[in-house]
Amino acid sequence: MCADDSRAAAAVAVPFLIRVAPDIHHPHRVEALGVLAGPARGRYFGVASRDEFLLHRSGPQQGALDDYDDYGGEVTGYPAGWSVAAARAALTAETPALLPLLHASGPTIRIDAAYALATTADLDRTVRTALATRLTTEQDPMVRAAHVLATAELTRAHPHPPTTTWIRERWQERTQAPEVRLAAAIGWLCLTDEPAPDALHATVDALATDERAHAMDALPWMTAAGGGEPGLLHCLRRMLRPEEPEPNDDPWASLP
Repeated sequence: MCADDSRAAAAVAVPFLIRVAPDIHHPHRVEALGVLAGPARGRYFGVASRDEFLLHRSGPQQGALDDYDDYGGEVTGYPAGWSVAAARAALTAETPALLPLLHASGPTIRIDAAYALATTADLDRTVRTALATRLTTEQDPMVRAAHVLATAELTRAHPHPPTTTWIRERWQERTQAPEVRLAAAIGWLCLTDEPAPDALHATVDALATDERAHAMDALPWMTAAGGGEPGLLHCLRRMLRPEEPEPNDDPWASLP
């Protein structure tokens, strides 16, 4: 089965996976939740630029229904964006079933729940409110970082200036965990066209260590963004130093 077939099949499976994810007694609960959000995203592996990271393409181009959402076509002949849209619609419809997972006992489940909820059509900001509320009690710094990235992704799809300001405050706040501040810095860069201030550069220079970058690959956003290096470093390099070449661009790099 090719990638396009897999994506279409996965989109069809989303409503069934959603029923499995909240069931604490189901033996494949964690696995179901872990793959739930994939079909709701398209062309996101290796994407780390300020222009495209956390971006939801929305709707067919005028007069170009065969290029819906700029995702191309599946081998079935249908626009691939249809599968993405169907998966997002299913996740949106089941938002009430997914929100309680933000309070689940396992941090991986809470992270994957935030990743899935980030693809929903959160027009009334119900999900963003739930993420912000949970952030006040969440103790795990990696889960807190996931909540910030999910909030930024939702806000990129449905702009809300107060939320953009809130995210900026998270990377500026020295009492926040380093993972949260780094996630907020990346989220804020995707939500504004403003030049990165010196304070942001100083923040990421101080906090984005190799060790922390590898640890933050526990976040699915970072795993997907990685392009031959940890996702965090790939994002920061593409967003703050876009003139630098990709790590694998040098054909002589692997030679002694």
